[in-house]
Amino acid sequence: MKSTISRRTLIAGAFAAPAVLTLPRGAQAATNLTLGHNAAPGNPRSIATERFGELVKERSGGRISVRVAGSEQLGNEQSLLTSLRTGAVDMTVNSQGSSSALVPEIAALGLPFLFEDSAAAFKVLEGPIGEELAQRFSKVQMVPLGWWDNGIRHITNSKRPIAKPADLKGLKIRTPPDPMTIDIFQALGAGTEQISFGELYVALQQGVVDGQENPLTNIASSKLFEVNKFISLSGHKWESSPFLMSQITWTRLPAADRDIIKTAAKEAGDLQRRLFAENEAKYNSEFRANPKLAVNEVDRAAFREASAKVVDTWRAKPFGDFVDRLAKTARS
Repeated sequence: MKSTISRRTLIAGAFAAPAVLTLPRGAQAATNLTLGHNAAPGNPRSIATERFGELVKERSGGRISVRVAGSEQLGNEQSLLTSLRTGAVDMTVNSQGSSSALVPEIAALGLPFLFEDSAAAFKVLEGPIGEELAQRFSKVQMVPLGWWDNGIRHITNSKRPIAKPADLKGLKIRTPPDPMTIDIFQALGAGTEQISFGELYVALQQGVVDGQENPLTNIASSKLFEVNKFISLSGHKWESSPFLMSQITWTRLPAADRDIIKTAAKEAGDLQRRLFAENEAKYNSEFRANPKLAVNEVDRAAFREASAKVVDTWRAKPFGDFVDRLAKTARS
């Protein structure tokens, strides 16, 4: 269900109360929900949110509609989270980095080299660790509907291949507003700068920053490879995309509607994870075969050693006990 509504109309709709129709006694009123995210069209997150909206509409008999607005049409990640807490936007699914401003523990999922792949991460998130994070989100007026995949991360830049940490010296790397990613790249010797994902392509194109880090899927869907020809497969961390709903919206919905949303979110999340995995394999092959790009492996042992102190730094934080439990669970 593609939307061609203007940004102004979308924002107005997002801040409007759900439409309540005058209906015969016993009938249920229509509900309009808004879902904002920053992914580009064609990204698995974009496809899955559209599917989520379709499922909710189908299973509610058209009574519940979801207006999906991607590509930062309703604002960047931070502003969407603010709107979520006030109920101005009903749902969002973006990176864990921005969410860590409200739930600092979630950034620990990105500890360097904690997870070998996404499957290992989801095994942890679907147990007590995920339940604990959900409880922490509830304290900031948010209801997690699922943990989507934002992938194993790699480094791109416009200057040179990155094979060892020393190759990052003198480079300015864009990171999301995620303290873990910032800590990792500073430990590796790079300069860092926080830039909104929607502004990243232009920032790379104009040389505001030399490089960035993302999974191959995001590099492809936002065409970052057009302005960063060097792709270094560092695999330095994993990230989730928490699918969050405003607690204000959640509490005003009847139980039956909550069930519709939960089951639709589960199915859409399964779709997103599957598409993401397929895309990662696809773009790994395509990027390697592209003569205009330079793809290289890195010395992961050297990267692990250089970033090891980040783990100690995070264990010393006020929520260090959570970091310890997470690391222990990931190793088990």
